[in-house]
Amino acid sequence: MVFTTDFAPSTIRPPSMTNSIKIFAGNSHIEFAKLVAKRLGIDLAKCVVVKYSNQETSVTIGESVRDEDVYIIQSGCGEINDNLMELLIMINACKTASARRITAVVPCFPYARQDKKDKSRAPITAKLVANMLTVAGANHVITMDLHASQIQGFFNIPVDNLYAEPSTLKYIKESIEDYQSIVIVSPDAGGAKRATSIADKLDVDFALIHKERKKANEVSRMVLVGDVRGRQCVLVDDMADTCGTLGLAAKVLIENGATKVYAMVTHAVLSGKAISVINNSKLERIIVTNTIPHDDKKLLCPKLDTIDVAATFAEAIRRTHNGESISYLFNYVPN
Repeated sequence: MVFTTDFAPSTIRPPSMTNSIKIFAGNSHIEFAKLVAKRLGIDLAKCVVVKYSNQETSVTIGESVRDEDVYIIQSGCGEINDNLMELLIMINACKTASARRITAVVPCFPYARQDKKDKSRAPITAKLVANMLTVAGANHVITMDLHASQIQGFFNIPVDNLYAEPSTLKYIKESIEDYQSIVIVSPDAGGAKRATSIADKLDVDFALIHKERKKANEVSRMVLVGDVRGRQCVLVDDMADTCGTLGLAAKVLIENGATKVYAMVTHAVLSGKAISVINNSKLERIIVTNTIPHDDKKLLCPKLDTIDVAATFAEAIRRTHNGESISYLFNYVPN
């Protein structure tokens, strides 16, 4: 059997093998999204996100995304449940609008601390979030400094976990005097691997603080393992929430003879009495990245300093779009 067509052969063209890039921003951290877009030399795509009086979220994609490479930037912070739902709706809106590939760019992954079943009947909420992102239609996730690296295994889609470590190393070398003699300190056993990696690359000493908790966000006792007498110390952690751990750790280090104590944190949640704790602590300075907005808190806390990681995310997006390796970003900061 022979099938014929009324169309001339010259009018039948194969689908285009090239597609453009579209970057959308959720409401959680618009300034960060603007920095990423500026770095890439493009404008943010048009999108309207509104909340009805009954608190439902409505998303309207303002331009065509058919067969486009879409990136949606939304950090897990602030009104975290609303922002997560907003991200899911935006992903699904782009999926139903026939986007070729949808990448969720989540600088701070929500519910990352609920990554294991540590007590009876406890949920593994990070796995639930992974399932929700996948079902909504995400094809790829880009995030930074996951609280636990096994969260990548919760997904059935590719996950690129970027590191703030190269930016941290650059800051230490440029902004801390006599950095060759500092001691890198982990405020708990869970962060030892992160801290030792930085200590090895700087070729400096490492110390560890063992902490015991009465309950979540409340530390009862700390014990220092290592010698910090007469040395500057840099506390390294992935997240600063109420900052009780960092405040107590700085006190323990000063009591053990440290001259100055700095803290370097990737995600500055800074909830509750965090600003008051920092201002009244022995910390010389607390250096955070801009994965979470904190400009309002900098006005209240002169000890806060910021590292901009928008360039790292922009380069990750560019390399992903062009099909290039992003492993370069694990060790270097983009120029």
